[in-house]
Amino acid sequence: MLLYLNGAFVGLLILSNILAVKLFSIGEWAVLPAAVIVYVFTFPITDTIAEVYGKEAARQTVTAGFVTQLCALAFIFLAIHLPAASFFTNQESFETIFSAGFRVTVASLVSYFISQNLDVTIFHKLKEKHGHSKLWLRNNASTMVSQLVDTSIFITIAFYGTLPTSVLLGMIVTQYAFKWLVAAADTPLVYLLVKLCRRDLAGHQIYGHQKPEALQ
Repeated sequence: MLLYLNGAFVGLLILSNILAVKLFSIGEWAVLPAAVIVYVFTFPITDTIAEVYGKEAARQTVTAGFVTQLCALAFIFLAIHLPAASFFTNQESFETIFSAGFRVTVASLVSYFISQNLDVTIFHKLKEKHGHSKLWLRNNASTMVSQLVDTSIFITIAFYGTLPTSVLLGMIVTQYAFKWLVAAADTPLVYLLVKLCRRDLAGHQIYGHQKPEALQ
């Protein structure tokens, strides 16, 4: 299960970067990047890994995601600058979709690395305090704090100096409110994933398979 979780985490992470160029509105009070509907689900995955496989396994997943993002950026840059075929007429659209501004790219990487590691740290501290009980508390507390940090860092780095402070604060509040609601709603998903992982781990132990390295 750990391999599947790692694959899902990296896949959702890269997909969120691709979807970030699309903005959608919720009524008239919020405009959000489409990436938020995907990126918020990376936190339950790291929480599940931290709960079942340990803090170091979760940190390795976060690091793998960071490295994968760097590789994806390099390959996207290469693809953009490859000479287009004479009959390919969508080069400009291709560049618009797959190239983000330098500040946005830096903001994404910095906010990701800090917030995901913070999520793992808070989750682990609460688990040390409560043991296997109160999974709902450490899942929600770690995700909600780290999402606030993620949103604040990203918007500040990406848009500070280009938009009024009031607009920046409004963007932080609306995006965090959306992420907060999703974080509160994903608690059953975390319980389900943890249950499946523990069942899979128990099966490996029963049939004499080697434990994952993170559990040895």
